[in-house]
Parts: sequence; structure tokens; C-alpha cells
Amino acid sequence: MTSAWSDVAIAGAYNTIQARSLPDATYLSISLDAVLGALRSTGISVDDVDGVFGNLCGEVVYALGLPGAATSSIDSTGISAVIEAANAIACGLCTVAVVVSGCAGMYTEKASTAPWTRPDNEWVVPYGLYTTVEFALVAQRHMHEFGTTPEQLATVAATIRNNGSDNPAAVYADRGPFTPQDILDSRMVADPFHLLDCAMTAEGGCAVLLTSMRRARDTALPAVRILGAGLDRIGPFYQHPPSYGLAGSRIPGPSLALLGRRAAERAFATAGLNPDDVDVCEFYDPFSFEIIRQFEAFGFCKQGEGGDFVMDGTIGPDGRFPVTTDGGLMAFSHSRRPQLLQRVARGVHQLQDQCVSHQVPEARVAMCSNGGSGAMFTDVMLLGRDD
Repeated sequence: MTSAWSDVAIAGAYNTIQARSLPDATYLSISLDAVLGALRSTGISVDDVDGVFGNLCGEVVYALGLPGAATSSIDSTGISAVIEAANAIACGLCTVAVVVSGCAGMYTEKASTAPWTRPDNEWVVPYGLYTTVEFALVAQRHMHEFGTTPEQLATVAATIRNNGSDNPAAVYADRGPFTPQDILDSRMVADPFHLLDCAMTAEGGCAVLLTSMRRARDTALPAVRILGAGLDRIGPFYQHPPSYGLAGSRIPGPSLALLGRRAAERAFATAGLNPDDVDVCEFYDPFSFEIIRQFEAFGFCKQGEGGDFVMDGTIGPDGRFPVTTDGGLMAFSHSRRPQLLQRVARGVHQLQDQCVSHQVPEARVAMCSNGGSGAMFTDVMLLGRDD
């Protein structure tokens, strides 16, 4: 397969300040900060932007005075929004596209879980089901089927939280170091997830800037290629209880347990690569078990072997497959929609040698992911440094 994005490049990525709360910011103000930061990092002028993608794209177009700009569909974000922007450039709908997402001032009910973990549907409102429980159900079944242990989950959580502790830009900077036992000693939230197995909540913004390969090569930073991508959806987000064996009703394929396998296979086939070619894994980490599940779904190991796979330093900063190197949702930031886009941003920063912590030496291929089993979607993107 040949990538349709061979002439499209990611020129830069930018994260605004991330914090548990940004009381002086709004969704729009933090989004504008992200856009302008991404432009500054590349030297591209705001006047050259003719495409805006992601949530609040209409508001950003209006605020920056960009009439005629191509925009995304409502609420598109993360990997899917980056794909939309890349497609728009490849099709000639725009030449410089910014993908942006911001969140501020939403999490005000501090006595409850974040509002985006309590979607308005018949399983949540009357019964109290929330995101942690949905993901926990899938993890429990895997533990029953394959003997996956709490210690293996805790190893994932400790690794990612230590990555965030070492990152001065992370919300939870300098909180570590953590041991797996520290994770296990934190209070239980939804068996098997202890508090430190779970993502935290935060606010902030993120932007990713795309343009032609020729133009990206003229900027100050190395151009980043989109080598391949895939979107694997098995149902609507948080409207049905997740079932480990749930599969498509008409098209045979992997069940929810391996959600993302089709996306990864498509991405690898387009790129002409396989898991052994990946240098850094910027995986989405809503809960510790999801990292184990993704390594299995994406073909890094066989189903049932993910627990053992993450042990012995394999996913650490100096391991063969460093995972979620900025601290991810557990320690860097979990600001509703921006956290999806931040997995791509971190992959870009790794390939541009821009990471202030845990830069993977000579990284050439980064794999990024969004979503998870509890949300019934897993998206994948493979990025490569332009050499």
C-alpha cells in the first residue's frame, strides 16, 4: 500500500501550560495559545493558515480572522482530526492546517469524577457506571483468561508515572519515583484498578501543524511524515457496557479484547513496517491495563502475553519499546480532548529531538494511539522522521 500523505508533513507541535486547573483560561483562549505556539515553533505565519481542525475550529477561525479556511467536522480531535487535516492538504483543500484542542474551566465538581467520565446514558445515570468501571471489566476478564497480575498492571503505571515525574512540563512533575508497590498500595477505585492505575484530570491545550513536505523542510525543525494510520471503531463512545467478546455483527474480526488490531494492521501495511520497526510507543494510557492490551492488539506480542511483555524494563525509558514517555494521562495531562492530540504531539517531539525528558536517541518511527476498550474505539498513527 502507498500512503496518500507522501507529500504531507507535520511541521511542529505545541503544548500550552498544563495544570489541574486553569481558572483564568477558557476553551478558546487556551486553544488560541496552542495555535500561536505551534506557529512560533515553526516560523510559519498565522496569515498562511488556511485550515483549522479539531474542536472549536469555527471559533478559532473567527478569532484569528481566517475567512475561507477549511475546517473539520464537529468534535473531531486527536488522531482522527490529524487525518482530516492531512487529507485536506493532500486533496488541495488547504496548504497549512492546524489541528487544535483545548479545555479549561470544565471540571468544577471536585467531589465527583470528571464530567467526561460520566456520559449521559441509561447505564450511567440510573446505575452509576463510569469510565473506570467500564475499563476495569475488560481488564478483569483478561486477568481471568490469561493470569495477568496486579503487579504487571502496577509496573505499567509506575513506569508512566515516573516518566511524568521526570518531565518538568507535566502536571505531576517531581511526584516520583514510584515503585509498583506504591501503585498497589494506593486505594482501590474499581478492581483491579487502584487510584494510581488511573488517569488524573487536568486542563490545557495542544496544537499540531501540518503543511506540504516541501514547506515543512524549510522550517527550523525536522519534518515528520505520516507513515500510516487506522481507525478501529466497534460502537458509540460510552453508550453500551463493554463486553470482552463483543465483535462486529456482520464483519468477522477481533473482538473488543483486541480493539485496534485492524487499525494497527492497516497502519503497518501502509507504512511497509512491523512492530519491530517502532522506536517509541506513545500509547494512550487511560488505565494501566490498556497499555498491556494495546501491545497485544498491535502485534508486539501474542494475546495473553502482554503482562509478561511489559516486565523487565521493556517499556522503560531505556527499554526496547519506551512507552508514553511524557507521563501521558497519568502524569502529564488529561484534559478531556487535548489529551488525545497530545499523543501525536509527543510522537512529533520525539522525532524532532524536542523532548525535554526521556528523549529516545535517534528515534525514527513513533507509534501513537487514542482511545481504548472501554470507549469502544482505538485509533493508531505511525509517524516517521523525514531523513
